[in-house]
Amino acid sequence: MTGAHPHYLEVRLTGACLRRAGREVLSDISWHVRPGEHWVLAGGNGAGKTQLLKLVAGIVWPAPAEPPPLHYRLGEEQLTTPYGVKDEIAYLGAERQDKYQRYGWNSTAARVVATGVHRTDIPLAELTAAHRGRVRAALASLGVARLARRPFLSLSYGERRVILLARALASRPRLLLLDEVLNGLDARNRERILRWLARRTRRLPWVLSTHRIEDVPAGATHALVLERGRIVYRGALRGAPLTRWLAGRGSVTPLPGMPRRPARRRWLVRLSKARVYLEERRVLEDVSLTVHAGEFWVVHGHNGAGKTTLLRTLYGDHGVAVGGSVERARAGAGIPLETFKRRVGLVAPHLQADHPRRLTVAEVVQSGAHASLGLHRRASGAERAAARRALATFGLASLAARTLGELSYGQTRRVLFARAFLHEPELLLLDEPLAGVDGPTRRELAGRVASLRRGEAAVVLATHRVHEWAVCATHELELARGRPLYCGPLRLSARRAQRACGGPP
Repeated sequence: MTGAHPHYLEVRLTGACLRRAGREVLSDISWHVRPGEHWVLAGGNGAGKTQLLKLVAGIVWPAPAEPPPLHYRLGEEQLTTPYGVKDEIAYLGAERQDKYQRYGWNSTAARVVATGVHRTDIPLAELTAAHRGRVRAALASLGVARLARRPFLSLSYGERRVILLARALASRPRLLLLDEVLNGLDARNRERILRWLARRTRRLPWVLSTHRIEDVPAGATHALVLERGRIVYRGALRGAPLTRWLAGRGSVTPLPGMPRRPARRRWLVRLSKARVYLEERRVLEDVSLTVHAGEFWVVHGHNGAGKTTLLRTLYGDHGVAVGGSVERARAGAGIPLETFKRRVGLVAPHLQADHPRRLTVAEVVQSGAHASLGLHRRASGAERAAARRALATFGLASLAARTLGELSYGQTRRVLFARAFLHEPELLLLDEPLAGVDGPTRRELAGRVASLRRGEAAVVLATHRVHEWAVCATHELELARGRPLYCGPLRLSARRAQRACGGPP
């Protein structure tokens, strides 16, 4: 390595390979990241992007080789293992965020950011005045100082992501690794982070993985593209064939003969003047909504508006305060809520965090028959057969015996879709369902969601990208700080949505 920088980390991989559960997931990886370089990491689901970032971060180890395939340099110090520099690397991805949910770590947002100062998972020491100033500066730089005193798990998915990025900044890293960090962010937070990456990082080297061309920061200088664990492009961003690998703005293609406004049909679930409190904090206020069979609702609003809480209230995870009500068809008094849940398909980030990583793909899909996390008893023959059909439908048959811990984020999201479609649901609840999946998978999954409208099923989908669904949606609910701003027929026409996407879908 040459041109050492005294303050930032340089990394070189030479012919590195990585094996997980007896399989080679990265092969012959040669890559050099220097101070001042800003890399975009692209490739399909399962290509090895997350594993490559973990390899650089020292979370997983390459296959032994001579000479050693991994080298770090910080100033004049050169190392062939991450020991000594691991704490200098800030890695942020979905798995780190999921740990807080899985282990119930619920410190205030400010204390979560403060763990970055000491580079620990949970608060272990009091902060000095200087350290508290660093925490405040990190929160302010990303525009989330107002969240400092909120319990971390009371925040929305997108708000948690921004707080964890502030935590990474508070650690003053010498290398920043960001794995699909823009997933789940509203337009305001997304643009704020893109601007920060473009203007504030300077010599700090960073690597950002993404599946969307519009999420490539203006300050990116280089690109690395993986396919099936091998490098297919490595070099300057200007010459990168990213349009082949990163999907651009687009919208769901309407199915032939799909009605634009279905006739009014039987209702499936309805809220009336609903107020919902979580940890003694009001999250939803005065929400009235009736979902009929055949309708397609898009729910949108800024991070923290209450979208996830709304979907989980419809599903039955949260109750409604006195004075309001929630009703579910064929699930009245005396009928277990699980009876309703078994007729509902749910895809949401918390399911991805809550499912035990040791479960096999087949077991996760089979659990959809009981709307459970894992299996409380051995699946019946009929349930196993239904799971095999769902796995085949979603192109997952070859992964059936693998555990969730072996899959990429996008592959796991496809598994949750197969679980939701195990039995054709009458109501599909989707919370940012296409986050973390590659372009071809997005098109396939979106088409399957749209196809439900051919029958009597209804869809309620929370998204920050309304334009992607405007050609098949029928209704919308816009939330702001838990209150409905608009609830009714979709206002964004298919033609306007196409223009917003830059042309016909």
